This record gives sequence, C-alpha cells and structure tokens, in this order.
Amino acid sequence: MESEEAEVAAAGAASPSGGNVTSAPKKRGRKPKSKEESQTQEERGGKMKESGKKTKQEEQSVDEKYTQWKGLVPILYDWLANHNLVWPSLSCRWGPQLEQATYKNRQRLYLSEQTDGSVPNTLVIANCEVVKPRVAAAEHISQFNEEARSPFVKKFKTIIHPGEVNRIRELPQNSKIIATHTDSPDVLIWDVETQPNRHAVLGAATSRPDLILTGHQDNAEYALAMCPTEPFVLSGGKDKSVVLWSIQDHITTAASTDSKSSGSIIKQTGEGGDKTESPSLGPRGVYHGHDDTVEDVAFSPTSAQEFCSVGDDSCLILWDARTGTSPVTKVEKAHDADLHCVDWNPHDDNLILTGSADNTVRLYDRRNLTSNGVGTPIYKFEGHKAAVLCVQWSPDKSSVFGSSAEDGLLNIWDYDRVSKKTDRSAKSPAGLFFQHAGHRDKVVDFHWNAEDPWTIVSVSDDCETTGGGGTLQIWRMSDLIYRPEEEVLAELEKFKSHVMTCASKP
Repeated sequence: MESEEAEVAAAGAASPSGGNVTSAPKKRGRKPKSKEESQTQEERGGKMKESGKKTKQEEQSVDEKYTQWKGLVPILYDWLANHNLVWPSLSCRWGPQLEQATYKNRQRLYLSEQTDGSVPNTLVIANCEVVKPRVAAAEHISQFNEEARSPFVKKFKTIIHPGEVNRIRELPQNSKIIATHTDSPDVLIWDVETQPNRHAVLGAATSRPDLILTGHQDNAEYALAMCPTEPFVLSGGKDKSVVLWSIQDHITTAASTDSKSSGSIIKQTGEGGDKTESPSLGPRGVYHGHDDTVEDVAFSPTSAQEFCSVGDDSCLILWDARTGTSPVTKVEKAHDADLHCVDWNPHDDNLILTGSADNTVRLYDRRNLTSNGVGTPIYKFEGHKAAVLCVQWSPDKSSVFGSSAEDGLLNIWDYDRVSKKTDRSAKSPAGLFFQHAGHRDKVVDFHWNAEDPWTIVSVSDDCETTGGGGTLQIWRMSDLIYRPEEEVLAELEKFKSHVMTCASKP
C-alpha cells in the first residue's frame, strides 16, 4: 500500500505522451484543456457545444434534483459510497474479489485518471470495501461529503499509462489481466498484479504494457470487449474496422520461444527506466462493414467467434469469424443517430441492447433484426433526455439492464415489466423501475458487480459541480424495490407486526 503522501501525489495521473492525440474534444468525457485549447474551444463548434458550461438555470435545476435525491438516499438505497475524484475518470470496472468477511467483502476496483498534463495519466488499481446487504445504517449512507474521498475506496497501485485511459476491460478468465484503450491504434494489455507500483510525478517514464495488440490503422479510442468464453479481445476504431485477437496466440508463441515460459501472458516487467520493448501481437482477423467510427463492440455470451459492433454510421452489425470478415447481418438505421454502446445478454444470446445519441435504448432480437433493411427493435426504451453513453445487462437477472447518459442519470430497467405496465406507473417510461440520480453531470461509465448482486459502480464527469475531478459512486438499491411484490408486502407486514408488538410493551 502507498503512504498517504504517495497516495495524494499519485491521485492525479496522466502523461502528455501517448498515442496520436487528436485536437477534437472527446464525446464521452471532458478532457482537461490547456489555456490555448480553451481559447479556441468556441471555434470548434458542433459537438463542443454539447459539453459546454451549463446556464445558471440548468445548474439550479441540477442542484435541486440532487438535493431531492440525497434526501431520499436512506429510503432508496441499501448502501452507497461517494468518492470525489482528483482527476476525471472515463472508465470504471470491478476486479476480482479478494476477501470475504462478516459485514463486508474486499474487492479490486479499476479506474483511470485523466489529467491536464501537469502529472501523468494513470491506471488506478484500488481496493474497495463492499458492505454486505442490510448492514449499513440508513443515516450513515446519507451522511457523505461530496468533496471528500470515500473511506471504502483505497488506492492500492498506480500504473503510469502511456496516454489517457478511455476504456478498461477485464479478462473474464483472469480478471487480474486488463485491456485499455487510449488515443492510439493499439490495445494495451496489463497484468495489474505483476506491474510495479509507480509514483505519478511530472516527467516519470510510463509503465510498460505486458502486451500490445496491433492491427488498427487509425486511433481506436472506445470500442473494446473481452470474450466470456475464451481469452479473446475485440476492438473497434476510427478506421471503421473491428479487430479480433487471441491472447492465447501470444502464450503459444512465448512458450515456443522461451523454454522457461509458464504459459502466462506476462514476461518480467521492468521499472520505467527499463527500455525493453513490450511484446506485440497481430490480429486473428480484421472485419470491414462500417462506414464510420466503430464506437462499441460485444462478444456473444456463448461463442468467441460471434460478436457485434455499433458505430457512428447508425448501424448494428453482427459478425461470425467462421464465415469470413464480412458482416453476417447489417442493421441499417438501428437508431436515429450515432450509436455509442452495445451489450449482448449473458443469459439469452438472442437479445442485444444498443444505446444512442438519439437518447434511446433499443432491444434487438438477433432472430428478427430488420425489416426491409431497416432495424426493427423489439422495444424502444425512452427515459433519457440526452445521449446514452453506456448500456449493460445485469448479471443477476436476465431481463434487467442499466443505461447511463449525458443527462446525469443511470436508469435501471426490467424488460419483463414492459408488458405489465399499469396506469399507476403511467408517469414513468415502461420498464423503468429505478433512477440513480446521484451524479450531477454525464455518467460516462458504470459496471454491475458480478461478485456482489445488485451492486454497481458508476463514474461521472461533474468536475465543475463538485469542485474536483468527477465522482465515483458505489451503490446498491434497496432489495424492497426489485424483489417480488408479494414477498415484499409479506415482509413489511411482518415488520409492522413487530413494531406494533414493541410499541404495546410497557
């Protein structure tokens, strides 16, 4: 563990070096700008306006909604931890569970720090204390300081990243192995346990990736996925292509060239001063079919050879590596604007979710994707007021998923509830049963915790509102919200009887 001084020093991290950094602002987060960039910001127009400063009226509305939400925290949540960041983070992911105890479990948490260049960009490995269900006191979870770090989140290790971290994905077969996207054509692979802990100060050399995946012809910034069944990696980029690798290919090569190899993807990683280059690996396949930047990719839950992708051409494409490098199915106009995100249901390999700049989430069935070449979703979920940035199915219930957007909301939906919509809930969109409103600006990423049911980590780009670098929140809604109604009513009745009995005692 770092000392407190080192933790503070390392709490901001990012290198002005790194890939082919473009001058255009990012869609999914606010990149800290130098004075020169700030002066020319207005000239860029277009999408820049979307991430500009809020009007006083908008700020007041956000504050009012946030104040109202905070007052409801003891009722809505079983547990909530609020962690103010020093620098913005564009991605957050759960790592392996480390320890189980009576009242809480300890688990790895991965996040990034996107700085202004005064200190290097970093990949942060943290230890998180996840409080177990029905343990936290209601008054305790509501008494957090927006401008403070959470005692539940402790930095464990810092990796100095070559360029800012746009996306983090963990390998399901070994969640200590993670992949990152930065502003370059390459995918970087890291073994977070063997990587040395670095002190993030200006001028420090970047950490050396354990493996570099090559194959893109232009920057690949966001689209990144790891296969649930085999150690395969998938990426998409500005070159309009989808690229597939197998980490197994590197293990096989390493084993044949090094008799001492133990089959790990890792070779001894030196400190920053070590000039030894990282090994690189070429792709198994490059897939062409998009007409614009590929924004997100996802594997089938049952096959490493089947995957899908979405992009700024408004298309959803399904691929099968066994049939070649051309699309199996191309869904034209899957949305009415750029597609930002996609996720394949881990419980039902026919269901695919997409999220878009048209503010909607759409649910597709792969058996019936199009009608006359145009996308025909099973259902359109309309609950966001701004571009949807991230969608993810719940690992705990097959019909439940989350969506986060630039409106600062993280919505939790249940597709099974769409057909059961009643007049009583007519004011809310069909299927929407929970809104996490604890973030005060765009929610750029979130991740369900597969080790701890119904627990979510989410990160937002609300630097101006919080006076910090954004907000990381770890939360779990009350189980009274999602459990079967008859079960909840029975428990409440039992609780009522208990209270009446206690009240009647002298």
